[in-house]
Amino acid sequence: MPLYDCMLLLKPTVPKEALFDLIAWVGKHVYRRNGVVTHLKSFGNVQLGYGIRKLDGRYYQGQLLQMTMMTPPSMNSELYYLNKEDRLLRWLLIKHRDFKYKGSSMGEVDIASELRDLKSVLNDGNMIEEEEDDDDDEQSESGESIS
Repeated sequence: MPLYDCMLLLKPTVPKEALFDLIAWVGKHVYRRNGVVTHLKSFGNVQLGYGIRKLDGRYYQGQLLQMTMMTPPSMNSELYYLNKEDRLLRWLLIKHRDFKYKGSSMGEVDIASELRDLKSVLNDGNMIEEEEDDDDDEQSESGESIS
């Protein structure tokens, strides 16, 4: 199962009890799909870069929460119920792409060795040297036009 972050931005006026109810609702959905909530982090009240308009006014602050969970990919379609939730300003589900499965049959992925392999392939094709030469050409062209 992939690892996801669910970012929840709630109205600043939502009481703690209602906040816990929403977290429990999402957690129950995750557990029903044989998923696990691995981490819960609250960022508290945050200032927004722009006002978010809702039926009951415009909000310039919000309570930001992050729920990290391992769920099947079908969980994304089930969370669309959150669009109808009056307590939420916005929500976002983010999939972790570089998650390592430790102790699984797939084996661990060593990112450093993959980057070394990629760098050696690029060096063999002289792609890195060409990019450096292009930078030198641009500097000399810009230097000539100024003179």
